[in-house]
Parts: sequence; structure tokens; C-alpha cells
Amino acid sequence: MNALNLSPLFRTAIGFDRLARLVDTAAATADVSYPPYNIEKIDEDNYRLTMAVAGFGPDDVELTVKDNTLLVSGQAGSETGKGEMLYRGIAGRAFERRFVLADHIVVEGAELVNGLLHVGLRRQVPEALKPRRIPVNAAPRTLVEASKAA
Repeated sequence: MNALNLSPLFRTAIGFDRLARLVDTAAATADVSYPPYNIEKIDEDNYRLTMAVAGFGPDDVELTVKDNTLLVSGQAGSETGKGEMLYRGIAGRAFERRFVLADHIVVEGAELVNGLLHVGLRRQVPEALKPRRIPVNAAPRTLVEASKAA
């Protein structure tokens, strides 16, 4: 049994549409392995996604963010090489990769260097959602408490 059917759960749950999309996306992308990628945690709030996209130029790769999903797609350009191809070891096929982003993760930018696509990601939590410290003040002493202490 390879498929997990969660439809009975979602028939009785209200407001979990995003969870259903997340499960569907994870199931659909479980078998995809091209192009290979790395995800690095640079520090507490910064991440870097690196994809090996040899043979693709900056105009051949497109990044789109929609509904907390980063879509990276590529369509290889036409070949300009002269002569007959004897062996093709570098994959140049079109691809589409989806990455589900956590809340408050934004894409800062992307660059293509030496066949590697580097995508910078940053967690930007709004000030209203950050924890804040509430100072505790001492209550002023009343005259009755002061006379008892004396």
C-alpha cells in the first residue's frame, strides 16, 4: 500500500485546506529526483537552497512564490552546438520543483553560478508576533503596611 488516503479526515475538518495541499504536494514530489538540491541553514533566520542546474542559463530558470510555495522551473534553451551528439550525460530536460515554505519565510534573491542555482531565504517574523518581555512593577506600599512594619 503506497497511497495514504486522508479524505475521510478532511471531510470532517474545516479550515485545514493548507494542510491538505501540503500532504498532496509532498506525495506528488516524493519520487522526483531531478535536479538534485541542497538546503542549508546559514544561521537562525537564513537558509540557502542550492540546485544543480548544469546546462541552464539565467533566462532558462524561473522562480515563483505563491501561497507559501516556491516553484523553481527550468526549460533548457535550444542547442547551439555544431556537429552530432555522440553521448548526452548532462541532463537538459525541463524540470519543475516545489518547496513548501514555512510561515514568514521570504525569498531574498537567486543567482546562477557555475551551474548551481543559489536561492537565499530569510525568516522575517513580524514584530507583533515576536515574543516580548513584560516588566513586573512592585506595588507601592500603603500607610497601613508601613505602620505594621515599624
